[in-house]
Amino acid sequence: MLFSKKNLSPKRIQELTAFTKNISIKFSNINLLELAFTHRSVANEKGQKHYNNERLEFLGDSVLGMATAAYLYEHFMDNPEGDLAKIKSSVVSEQSLAPIALKIGIDKMLILGKGEEMSGGRQKKAILADAVEAVIGAYYLDAGYKAAEKLVLSFMIPAIDNYVSDRGSKDYKTLLQEAHQKKYKSCPNYELVKETGPDHERTFWVTVHLKNASYGPESGKSKKEAEQNVAKKAWQEVFGN
Repeated sequence: MLFSKKNLSPKRIQELTAFTKNISIKFSNINLLELAFTHRSVANEKGQKHYNNERLEFLGDSVLGMATAAYLYEHFMDNPEGDLAKIKSSVVSEQSLAPIALKIGIDKMLILGKGEEMSGGRQKKAILADAVEAVIGAYYLDAGYKAAEKLVLSFMIPAIDNYVSDRGSKDYKTLLQEAHQKKYKSCPNYELVKETGPDHERTFWVTVHLKNASYGPESGKSKKEAEQNVAKKAWQEVFGN
């Protein structure tokens, strides 16, 4: 294995071992994990352009995608392909992986070049997300697919659950517009139909007009809130729940 015999200090071995214990995995070849944390910036500075985590990231990305897709296929039997693709795209994204990296302490384990270190590389979402994929790739090489799949799902199942549970708090105006445009190639039209109550405590009533029907009116303490409420009603009745 390329670079598998790199000498590591006892202190670094201790740090790497502590990291593995924190996420309940074990490496036979701890040098693979070291490579997973090595950003190309430090490799370039030391003239070892091939000693970085990019190839492991490439491998880990595929393992991540496969394990996540298989889980969604098996556990979301009533969801069409489009729904599965949306969930997968969200949870394997940089936006999702970067917080995972911070949660498990990857930011502290990274090996960066001086320039990248000074520019805040340890907090950059792209670097953090790439390192998560590199760790997955390294673990796949070290322990095999089943072990890597278990690691992936320890990250992805909570992310998937969060995505699904958060759906109720999403921007329903955006959801409604996206769904309506996709189906009818036009935008919903919101109409303020009335206002009630004293000036200091107004209630707004809004109706939304879609291509084939109107929904509402629904109320809110602001026009924006009323639009969200009527959008939620229309989206749930027409496009989902």
